[in-house]
Amino acid sequence: MGITARGAWESVKRHFKNLDVDTQRDLFSVVGIGDMAGDVFGNGMLLSDKIQLVGAFNHLHIFVDPNPDAEASFAERKRLFALPRSSWEDYSQELISAGGGIFSRSAKSIAITPEMQQVFGIKEERLSPNELIRAMLKSKVDLIWNGGIGTYVKGSDETDADVGDKANDTLRINGNDLNCRVVGEGGNLGLTQRGRMEAAAKGVRVYTDFIDNAGGVNCSDHEVNIKILIDEVVKRGDMTDKQRNQLLAEMTDEVGDLVILDNYRQSQALDLSAILSDYSMGPYRRFISELEASGQIDRELEFLPTDEVLKERTSNGQGMRLPELSVLISYAKSTLKGDLITSDVPDDQYIHRHLERLFPSVLVERFKDEMYEHRLKREIVATQVANDLVDHMGIVFVRRLMDSTGAGRADIARAYIVARDSFNLPSLWAQIEALDNQVPNRIQYSMMLDLMRLIRRATRWFVRQHLGLSTQDTIEYFAPRLAQLQEGIGELLSGEELSAWDSRRDELLEAGVPEALASTVAASSSLYAGLGIIQAARLTNEKPQRVAEVLYEIGSRLELPWMIQQVTQLEVRDAWQAQARETFRDDIERQQLALTTSVLKLDAGSRDTQERVAQWLDQHADLHRRWCRLIEEVRGGSEGGFALFAVAVRELVDLAESDSEA
Repeated sequence: MGITARGAWESVKRHFKNLDVDTQRDLFSVVGIGDMAGDVFGNGMLLSDKIQLVGAFNHLHIFVDPNPDAEASFAERKRLFALPRSSWEDYSQELISAGGGIFSRSAKSIAITPEMQQVFGIKEERLSPNELIRAMLKSKVDLIWNGGIGTYVKGSDETDADVGDKANDTLRINGNDLNCRVVGEGGNLGLTQRGRMEAAAKGVRVYTDFIDNAGGVNCSDHEVNIKILIDEVVKRGDMTDKQRNQLLAEMTDEVGDLVILDNYRQSQALDLSAILSDYSMGPYRRFISELEASGQIDRELEFLPTDEVLKERTSNGQGMRLPELSVLISYAKSTLKGDLITSDVPDDQYIHRHLERLFPSVLVERFKDEMYEHRLKREIVATQVANDLVDHMGIVFVRRLMDSTGAGRADIARAYIVARDSFNLPSLWAQIEALDNQVPNRIQYSMMLDLMRLIRRATRWFVRQHLGLSTQDTIEYFAPRLAQLQEGIGELLSGEELSAWDSRRDELLEAGVPEALASTVAASSSLYAGLGIIQAARLTNEKPQRVAEVLYEIGSRLELPWMIQQVTQLEVRDAWQAQARETFRDDIERQQLALTTSVLKLDAGSRDTQERVAQWLDQHADLHRRWCRLIEEVRGGSEGGFALFAVAVRELVDLAESDSEA
């Protein structure tokens, strides 16, 4: 299947996508570790015909092709890979560009041609084989592809003895010596974690080996679970051994696709988490401390930075590095999975459908009953839920919700699923992913971050509501009503909220995003209010559309979206201020809903929404004027900070409760 190389190539494609390079369309230079007889190296070097392999080495030879013809060299690599056995000596010398060649690693020295000097940044005219390899590893190529055995990059504060790979001591360089743009780790242990950290600090894009080559392990997990299911069918006499083996062979491609999607999503989650850590380091620091306090992680052994280092990065506007996040994403998934298994979430009649995500469609169609009798059913469901949540919402999503709601991981996961499916996140997310290499990467990530904010707020809302409905009933109640509000969102908004929606929508359309998707994502900050709208409609027997009209109109008249934006822009220094900021936003939105309910109770005959809102505000003119004065205070740049917004929320509460006091 070549699944390890294919999985690692998803990381390579992800790295280059961040650099606005499409590995399947744009030429890029590569230095490789391995040869075409190797499974990971060979398969990897056939995953794009745009590879310009300028150099590679294994334990016997050094291959150099300073100015390769991408098409011809791809065909030659393919020929070598198809041979029963091959080495770099089998590569056709006629296809190697001027100044290149195939050199024995046992040679005393190698003549360095001008072409080799240029491509590898070498000044010397002769080098030993090991010196040439070191120069290749340090060269300014686009990608270093590791498909071999050995550790070739360490941290500058590590000794060769620390690495424990004596055979490659003379080749090894430090992480800060790397000048490539991307490292792809198809093989294990090619870099030490300190080496990765050093390279990442320098700007090299690198995850870790266990992230890049996760495809092999993931494929094995699929295989084990599939065979448990099918073997039960065989044991019952409903399938012969021959039919079993044929079915396994037929499912190979689909299993491969499922595995590759996992690799694709996990690398995407790492990039999104890196962006989020640039905004706020606090949740990551608290997550690491939580793991450390519970004995689940040894910060020193995992080479994770101390709190002091993280605080220093915060002051310098720096976030977490990709190799660090690679460690944390594994812990985020495993801790969530552990809590889910001990809860009743995997037994939820709606949630246990996640079981079907692991298996190829033919098994879902033919053996669904047997699938739900799988002896590892709860573990599979917990794993699928944990992977889905972390891949879509990031590493510290659960930690943040635990801080703000006090709920446990399992309850947060259940609320996430309700929010996810109520807002149709899987479809929207897949539509954004389908725009790979069609719109700028930054646009895709900004859209995903918009949806992540929406689902985070919605999850918190569902955690707090205690609606008394089952997971399925809650989704079936909210999803169609939210979809209806979403379709007419442009007609409901007004004032600054409408302007913001128009501006964001136009930005996305100009970038090439399809109109329907652009409209929905642009409205994500306004769609959250749909939850309160639907709940208010349920309690007042009004139609959601009617409630929405009043809510957005009262919000526009009182400039509440603008006020929420000012709250969001408050700088926070610690977790308590972060929670206070979140509470202010929640309180403003809660009072907006209370105001909406008050306006709806107004006996205004057949007047339209604007007239009804205007009449209500006239009836509460004194409090309305006080609120307007406070808005002017904020607009004037008052430096009241958190205290000012605490007063603002109190004023809004007074206005919202004025009917009940009367």
